[in-house]
Amino acid sequence: MKMTGAQIVFESLTREGVNVIFGIPGGAILPLYQTLPEYPNLRHILTRHEQGAAHAADGYARVTGKVGVAFGTSGPGATNLVTGIACAQMDSIPTVFITGQVGRAAIGKDAFQETDIAGITLPITKHNYLVMNASEIAYTIKEAFYLARTGRPGPVLVDIPKDVFVEQAEFEYPETVDLPHYNVQPAIKTEALKQAAALIKDAKRPLILAGHGVIISHAYNELRELAEKTGIPVITTLLGISSFPSNHPLCVGMPGMHGMAYASLAIDEADLLLGLGMRFDDRVTGDLKTFAPNAKIIHVEVDPSEINKNKHATVPLVGDLKTVLQKLLPHVQPKTHPDWVKRIDVLKKEHPPVRSIAANGMRPQAILQTLSKETKGQHVIVTGVGQHQMWAAQHSTFVNPNSFITSGGLGAMGFEVPAAMGAQVGRPDATVWSICGDGGFQMTMSELATIVENNIPVKFAIFNNGFLGMVRQWQDIFYKKSYVATNYTRNPDFVKLAEAFGMPGRRVARQEDVLPAIREAMAHNGPMLLDFMIPQEENVFPFIPAGQSTAQLMEEPVEDLAHGG
Repeated sequence: MKMTGAQIVFESLTREGVNVIFGIPGGAILPLYQTLPEYPNLRHILTRHEQGAAHAADGYARVTGKVGVAFGTSGPGATNLVTGIACAQMDSIPTVFITGQVGRAAIGKDAFQETDIAGITLPITKHNYLVMNASEIAYTIKEAFYLARTGRPGPVLVDIPKDVFVEQAEFEYPETVDLPHYNVQPAIKTEALKQAAALIKDAKRPLILAGHGVIISHAYNELRELAEKTGIPVITTLLGISSFPSNHPLCVGMPGMHGMAYASLAIDEADLLLGLGMRFDDRVTGDLKTFAPNAKIIHVEVDPSEINKNKHATVPLVGDLKTVLQKLLPHVQPKTHPDWVKRIDVLKKEHPPVRSIAANGMRPQAILQTLSKETKGQHVIVTGVGQHQMWAAQHSTFVNPNSFITSGGLGAMGFEVPAAMGAQVGRPDATVWSICGDGGFQMTMSELATIVENNIPVKFAIFNNGFLGMVRQWQDIFYKKSYVATNYTRNPDFVKLAEAFGMPGRRVARQEDVLPAIREAMAHNGPMLLDFMIPQEENVFPFIPAGQSTAQLMEEPVEDLAHGG
């Protein structure tokens, strides 16, 4: 059956199970958009900026496990997607981006709004395509989705010239792809599983370090079974938060630069580390030479290039984490580690995350604890990047799997608003809170209009200190409080701004108003914004400076307690 290139795109997306697309039209992609009404089952959400579309597709993919899809036109439309694509690449998020390109005859001639988006995104995509004939579209999209969602997931870009959208070709959707050198199911050697089980059996102070791979492979039950069967405490990376219930007795929290001090100190004392679906990122390890100095390492990772990249693995296990754990579990023996657990409990008492909250009014840590208590940890939290991100990671409770969404690898400020929108679209049954800093919020706050227009009931909590807070903290500690270009002296009135966009807003400046405001937002049937006025010079502790070890760990100074943060 003959179809236009645009029809083939939508037929292909439908066969891949797509039902939501985020994007903005433009000249080069207009033939595709003008065909959209023929496919009423595809919901298109018109964002205010392509970066918003990319982050929304990312957020949607993270909470659903499906492939997120975003459209953009040629030139600036495509380049505006780039930050979102890089974010998806760094965090291994299955996404497909479809961009319009100038007509085939104009390519390479500096035509209006021409940009080599395939060239630009080459290093930040799992793969990308420039499709020069309508007859190639169906197979290309089939392959793009296969690559995006298999192995180590990631973003794939498909760039299609304007005239290819209107060209006609026979449509037949392929059932399979032919990628002979792309192996997503490597064989797992029984001998390696036995070696790993032997290390677990002999360990006296073992730790599990659970990463994003647990969430990506949906290995929550296998992780929990492994921890409970072997009695091994579980530490999670930033992106591994919510892969293991934070109220579980074996949960030890997050280590690293702004992780719990006791988690980092426990790694120092561990004799075995099971790195599950994580890549020993520098924010976790700090100085690699001093990281886990006494531990042998079992590293389970779907991407073989991550093995031994940052940290030598005593026993490497390459493969999908869920599959590996299912094969490993029968080999491990039931065990407990009471002395080791007691030692970690001592570390927790000696190094609490915050020394005092009750005496310090509008401290963000207390606000987040109040929010978690009110939601009973049943919320989905989406953060931007900075101090509020670390406070949310440290002081929120996560009961359900995959309920903490954040830009980990790229650290993209502005992620919090559109990604929360995408997460809420993907999880309409959930209460989604977007935890924002006043700096990052202003980078993509135009998507409030999209949220109101589509009645997407995200709750926004701005932690407003009038600073680029994390940068200011570094200026505080490393530059003798020389606050250069980090102080926003004329922030807009966020409450009036919310109202201008069409949602209610509340400013919260007193501790006693925190809980009522949270309850009001929860009760409101739609999006709502809370502007929490937090202390300007509140810092995030613990803090291990970049590239250093737990020996340089900084905890909350006593003088901060005396002055209310």
